[in-house]
Amino acid sequence: MSFDAIPVPLLARRDGDRILIGDPVEEVLSLADDGAGRLRLAAPAGGLTTALAAFEALTATGDETVVLLEGPGWERLAPDLTERGIAVPFDGTLAVFPALFWQVPDRWLMYPAPAWPELFCRGPHGRHPLRPPKPQGLLYRRHIPWLDQWFTLRALHMGDLPAFHRWQNDPRVAAFFEEAGTLEDHRAYIARLAADSHMLPVIGALDGRDFAYFELYWARENRLGAVHDCGAWDRGWHVLIGEEDVRGADYVTAWLPSLMHYMFLAEPRTRSLLGEPKASHAQQLRNLMRGGFARLRDFDFSHKRAALVQLDRQHFFESRLWARPPETDGMPLRLSPATLL
Repeated sequence: MSFDAIPVPLLARRDGDRILIGDPVEEVLSLADDGAGRLRLAAPAGGLTTALAAFEALTATGDETVVLLEGPGWERLAPDLTERGIAVPFDGTLAVFPALFWQVPDRWLMYPAPAWPELFCRGPHGRHPLRPPKPQGLLYRRHIPWLDQWFTLRALHMGDLPAFHRWQNDPRVAAFFEEAGTLEDHRAYIARLAADSHMLPVIGALDGRDFAYFELYWARENRLGAVHDCGAWDRGWHVLIGEEDVRGADYVTAWLPSLMHYMFLAEPRTRSLLGEPKASHAQQLRNLMRGGFARLRDFDFSHKRAALVQLDRQHFFESRLWARPPETDGMPLRLSPATLL
């Protein structure tokens, strides 16, 4: 399915003391700010979809914000909001807290998080849960305010072979990923991933332009499972940026937290996200630390000395790490065009 054929979620923007719903604008909601991090939002005429768009617009920046749902009109939406955990009782009314709202998949996931039962089976590094079927097609979509573009994740398929082949044979990419080869080599590589239940290869795009390749994996069955006591639903990830011009802080702070957000939403039992970059990649590790990862320890694989990094679910949501982090030490957040974690 082309980008243009994918229905665009309703978009909302804050404009001073009001929220503009839709593009072009379909509805305007009044907003009152008490200056203490409490925003009082008028109820929308458009219903739940409009309310969710407004909540995202008010919480996408990571500010210390709670949205109070006061005034007429909210009573008809209250059952849906409270059943999903989007709004909770607070100070005599209902309130939307960012750490709760951003854990509810309605705005971002293209399919419901599966209620997959847990049954443990034997694996290469001990027991692990039987994994659910891998999703297909569009997985995740989010508007990035500082780019004014839509970031999407979709499952890799064989139609992506030409781009995958081109990216892997880029000298910058090959130096990290070490998978340069023929078209048939890469066709076989994609086929192996498709047959591997613990791997999910995905493509990242901005406004429909593919620019990145990600390998998401269940950590217990991966090589990390041999060197770390991974949680049953912990996930790891590899990444390469295939298009050289999609670089710098504006882009890293779009795809990095969005990818983490997707993995936490896709499986509510995922407590941690793990990575194993080279221990010598000082800039890469600084970038990950700014993105909320902790460096746990260094260790040796057969092919590299690695740093074990971890992002905790509670830290991601309570610290609002989906938002663009501030630049620190005068050093911009930047990753090389090809990076393997």
